[in-house]
Amino acid sequence: MRPKTCFQCEDGIYCLQKINLNTYLHTLSLEQNNMLKSLFTKIKKYLMLPVQPVLDGESDAPQSAHSKKHRSHKPLLGRLDRYIMFKFISTYLFLLAIIIVISVIFDYNENIDKLTQSHASPLKIAQYYCNFVPYFLNLFSALFVFIAVIFFTSKLADKSEIIAMKSTGMSFRRLLRPYMVTAALIAISSFLLGAYVIPKSNVQRVNFQNRYIKKKTDITSVDNIQMQVDTGVVAYITHFDNVTKSGYGFSLDKFVEKKLVSHLTAQTIQYDTLSDRRFSWTLRMYEIRTLKGMREVLERGDKIDTTIIMEPKDFFYVRGQQETLTLPELKEFIDRQRLRGADKLSTFEVEYHKRFAMPFAAFILTLIGVCMSSQKRKGGMGLSLGAGLALSFAYILFQTISASFATNAGLEAWIAVWIPNVVFAIIAFVLYLKTPQ
Repeated sequence: MRPKTCFQCEDGIYCLQKINLNTYLHTLSLEQNNMLKSLFTKIKKYLMLPVQPVLDGESDAPQSAHSKKHRSHKPLLGRLDRYIMFKFISTYLFLLAIIIVISVIFDYNENIDKLTQSHASPLKIAQYYCNFVPYFLNLFSALFVFIAVIFFTSKLADKSEIIAMKSTGMSFRRLLRPYMVTAALIAISSFLLGAYVIPKSNVQRVNFQNRYIKKKTDITSVDNIQMQVDTGVVAYITHFDNVTKSGYGFSLDKFVEKKLVSHLTAQTIQYDTLSDRRFSWTLRMYEIRTLKGMREVLERGDKIDTTIIMEPKDFFYVRGQQETLTLPELKEFIDRQRLRGADKLSTFEVEYHKRFAMPFAAFILTLIGVCMSSQKRKGGMGLSLGAGLALSFAYILFQTISASFATNAGLEAWIAVWIPNVVFAIIAFVLYLKTPQ
């Protein structure tokens, strides 16, 4: 029985014809035969193709079944997918680096006079820009994804690489797989950073801007504070000092079915910053009136430690405060302020919904970018890149206008934030249907 030699690739795209070497191998010596087999092995390593020896007398049916079984266990992401993902991520990071350098230079040139007049130290300026960079990157992450997709996909189409992929039987839907996987990785990273990591660094950035750039003095006291701290419980403070965390002229009224059942007053109120528990307050020279039908129970004392669901930071609003809260803190703040009947929460609600909408936009803009740039055009990549930039600015403009309707015109925050995504999702679907499959 004389051997044949078959070269067959893993994905079945390239396949060499079976070579019948019976007559030729019969005339060769054992040494020449081994040399020929070594040559075939080197060819296999060069082409990255597995070698399968087939003996005379064996049918091709087992090989066909083995090939089908082998092909049925293809990995989710092949070599071509990894190539596209590498191009995607490398282009995305390259664009981020360029835009960040430009934005930092422009921001510094714009604020250099204010920074000089405010006598900000170089160390604080460096810390400010270290916190500015991740905030800026995450804010426009989806748009950088869009531009990156158009940029490198247009280059692939211009070099006829996408035509070569489709000539092997790859559909457009299959071509989208590595794009969507990469968009998912970027979206998840953007969501986690924006929800839990970046808000902590925004604290220093916002404080620096308010102090050195916008030159806003810190508000250290506030008068006539009234808020609902719990269901049916209303607190009032005549004056509160944020430096000492203390106030005077405090009262706390409790209502049940719109009837007053308890009235507490205290000359001074002090927030306990050393307590292990939140909402710990100390009241001095207090008086409690408890109403029980026609009776009234009076209680007086010099000092009492109690728990009231409010904190000093609830009395002060800082510009950009919504950017300094993590996602759970932002949700808790909105719920607590809504319970207290506070107004002007639209800014916080817009920020809350935006942290979900912006990562999701990466999928929509990626699909639009692939549909616009996957075909080879006579004019090259200039037309696709120009249209991509125009759509990017249109998305930013649409998002800004819709957010202003939420903050100034009373539009629901979730509607205002998700309208740009819905409109661009419809555009993406239409482009997907018009793209040759």
